[in-house]
Amino acid sequence: MRVLVVDDDAMARTIVSNDLRAAGYDVRCAADGRDALEVLREHWCRLVVTDWEMPHMSGIELCRAIRAEDMDAYVYVILLTSHDSPAERVAGLRAGADDFVVKPFHTGELRARVAAGERVLSLETRDVAIFALAKLAESRDAGTGAHLERVRSYSRILAQHLASSKRFEREIDAEQIRLVYMTSPLHDIGKVGIPDSVLLKPGRLTEAEFEVMKRHTSIGAHTLDAARQRFPEVKFLKMARDIAASHHERFDGRGYPDCLAGDDIPLAARIVAVADVYDALTSRRVYKEADSHEVARRSILDQAGTQFDPELVTAFAANEQAFEEIRARRPDDVEATVAATGPIQSMTATLVGLAATE
Repeated sequence: MRVLVVDDDAMARTIVSNDLRAAGYDVRCAADGRDALEVLREHWCRLVVTDWEMPHMSGIELCRAIRAEDMDAYVYVILLTSHDSPAERVAGLRAGADDFVVKPFHTGELRARVAAGERVLSLETRDVAIFALAKLAESRDAGTGAHLERVRSYSRILAQHLASSKRFEREIDAEQIRLVYMTSPLHDIGKVGIPDSVLLKPGRLTEAEFEVMKRHTSIGAHTLDAARQRFPEVKFLKMARDIAASHHERFDGRGYPDCLAGDDIPLAARIVAVADVYDALTSRRVYKEADSHEVARRSILDQAGTQFDPELVTAFAANEQAFEEIRARRPDDVEATVAATGPIQSMTATLVGLAATE
């Protein structure tokens, strides 16, 4: 994340900026509030660390100016100050400050407060963006909202199981589990670019139609890639892209769109592949009745090492009762109707706009 450090004292500015660079932040500097506004207009910075007392424009005045600016997204402001009375803190908060670090301060405290600000920004609208985009994809498919809720719940169970194993304990932590849960509903986002004649066909697809349907993985990946290029620091977009692109890859390399095999398939996509297939098998569609849990279970177990990662099949088998319970709690609405939406371009604009505020 890019951080703007604002202080009229060159030594203080250097100390703070060097410390944040050492912590891995991309740092820009300004000598006062007026310079800071120019930097913000020219270089996208999501977080500002500013001194309170400065000539030309104080930290308080800078806070007010930032809030008055037509910024593309929210800017988190931390005030460095010797003003620590309740009245002064209230004044800072009313001006638009988000946090305070009282001088003299320990560099560890500053790093911790910047990291806290980064967490706030990352959570600000991530959930809203993901939900809105998932619902957009859902509105073009014959499935229901319950499908998205079930798939994310199944995915979380599988990720939690892997996190407890020796093989994956370093690859999956609590944040990764949450990201899998949050981004798995975007697996079919590319379906908004598939023609209705194929997407909503009430019957088995022809070979040519299936080739068209397969493009939803690439459409989803390209859309999310466009958002990642604009907002490379937004973590959920990377996992969402991996899931959208690769959830139809097969462990044996015979899937699509890239014929990836084994561990070359992103782990999140391997997780969602099992969750998605189980839900597809146990759900009613216009062209088929729902399979029983036992039929779906046998199908998944039989595909260990071919369609699915054997580790994921083991995780599924160890948690199949939890899958059945989720299925029972969130049944399909068989009367749900399907609404059409605009083209893929409108979905891309929605994603870029919402991701800007993460």
